[in-house]
Amino acid sequence: MQTSIPNWLMQRAFLTPDRIAVQDDEEKKTFSQLHDAALKRARQFSGLGIAKGDIVALLMKNSIQMIEVIHALHYIGAIVLLQNIRLTSNELSWQLHDSEAKYLFVDDELAERISDFSHIQIVKTGELLFLPERECQLQHEYHLDDTATIMYTSGTTGKPKGVLQTYGNHWWSAVGSALNLGLRETDSWLAAVPFFHISGLSILMRSIIYGISVYVMNGFDAKQANDILIQGKATIMSVVSAMLQQMLLELGERTYPDTFRCMLLGGGPAPKPLLEACRDKGIPVYQTYGMTETASQIVTLAPEYSITKLGSAGKPLFPAQIRIENDGQIARPHEPGEIVVKGPNVTKGYLNRPDATTEAIKDGWFYTGDIGYVDEEGFLYVLDRRSDLIISGGENIYPAEIEAVLLSHEAVEEAGVTGIDDEKWGQVPCAFVKLREGYIATAEELITFCTEKLAKYKVPKQIYFVDQLPRNAAKKLLRRQLISLIPNSEGRK
Repeated sequence: MQTSIPNWLMQRAFLTPDRIAVQDDEEKKTFSQLHDAALKRARQFSGLGIAKGDIVALLMKNSIQMIEVIHALHYIGAIVLLQNIRLTSNELSWQLHDSEAKYLFVDDELAERISDFSHIQIVKTGELLFLPERECQLQHEYHLDDTATIMYTSGTTGKPKGVLQTYGNHWWSAVGSALNLGLRETDSWLAAVPFFHISGLSILMRSIIYGISVYVMNGFDAKQANDILIQGKATIMSVVSAMLQQMLLELGERTYPDTFRCMLLGGGPAPKPLLEACRDKGIPVYQTYGMTETASQIVTLAPEYSITKLGSAGKPLFPAQIRIENDGQIARPHEPGEIVVKGPNVTKGYLNRPDATTEAIKDGWFYTGDIGYVDEEGFLYVLDRRSDLIISGGENIYPAEIEAVLLSHEAVEEAGVTGIDDEKWGQVPCAFVKLREGYIATAEELITFCTEKLAKYKVPKQIYFVDQLPRNAAKKLLRRQLISLIPNSEGRK
């Protein structure tokens, strides 16, 4: 017997109809108005022939309209496939074929990328104004085991896989987050991360479950984000390290008001210098660890440990569990190994990939492929992606550790590290650095700086200066692409 729960937006519009649900620089909508908009869209989508169980792909930038479309598709029981707007036409085509999506909604400005997709019905968002409506059967309840959304993993190894995210995954992710961060009537979440990533989509889910407002940014801009926070228009914001660094630089001598209570920092291990700089400015940063497969955060550092456990991702959210494994054995405290997680927010598997599902999920535990350790008190420290691990002369080297050291140098704004082939050691670390504007540093100077802080085998053997580092739409560093920045791409991994 499936566990069901009232349709979230319908219930929220019934409970608190006049609260602001979404806003941007131009408009605001209450939960009641958002429900009405979703209802209208649902009737339009029914007129297109979209039915319960259909997979519908979205290629859209953050907007209030995108939020309406997601809820409307859920109103008629369709499964929403979120597409990364940075994908090439070939990548999009592959995912649409793999998912067997029947429809694709695309922003007008992105439509040129999908002109040759003859196998799927394409709807431009500009056409939504003119679609006729048809009465449809609405989903007044959501079954927690039903798939709500699909997101493809970034594909660091092999082809991307479609992660199945159920209504139950999103529900328990929101509940776990609220039990950790608390909830206030005045809360408003600043959404500057993309909705096609789980960090962004989870904000929308929390909004209707909690009954709080979302301030939508169409794209990240450090100055605009700082202005919104300083003006007291948002109390919580989700960021990754690169975003937070830009905001910190732009903030200068200014500070955030007391109304701002949480900078939720995810997207990989955070450099300690960044965390310390935020601490010194009184910015409350809560480090988190999560992934597409866990419907956002699964581990978060509780506020009271933000200083004493600086650098830790924290402990699992209340409904979740974690452990560290090495060759099937549970690791001792401080012993690095694979991070393994369990909880009702963890995916039930991958779309049309029973092999990958069986490999990743064993006895209810999900094997993340990430490397970390827990201390004697159970706090998790994330070291790196297993796929990013550099093995040099039998020694494990974690790029994030080297990046953190480089970022602590006053001249370094961004840093990325990957392994390059080496005849003697197999692999050695190589660094790519973007300098702060107005600062000068040589490769020799930075190597000497690293030598003072790292074991010899961890010190980068080469340092290249670049104008920018490769990042995905969520601003995560793409270490596997760093090698292409080497002149003539020598030392291929």
